[in-house]
Amino acid sequence: MPNIKSAKKRVIVEKRNALRNKSAKSEIKTVIKKFEAAVAEGKKDDAEKLYKDVSSVLDSAVLKGIIHKNFAARKKSTLAKTLNSVA
Repeated sequence: MPNIKSAKKRVIVEKRNALRNKSAKSEIKTVIKKFEAAVAEGKKDDAEKLYKDVSSVLDSAVLKGIIHKNFAARKKSTLAKTLNSVA
C-alpha cells in the first residue's frame, strides 16, 4: 500500500478507470455477439441495425481512450464483410 498521498490517489483512480474500461469492453463484446447471432440466423435487417450499434459503441470507446482506433477500424471492417456475406 502506498504511503504518499498522490500514490494513494493513483491507486483509487486506476481502480475506477479499470472498472469503467471493463464495463465498456464487456458492452462491446455483448453487442458483437448479438450482431454475430443475427448474422448466423440470416436476419439481414436486424444485422444491419446491430452493425450500426456496434460501430457506435466502438467509436465511443475509441473517443474515451478505452480501445485503439486501429482495433476499432479492424473490427468494423471484419464485421462489415460478414454483414455483406449474409444472403
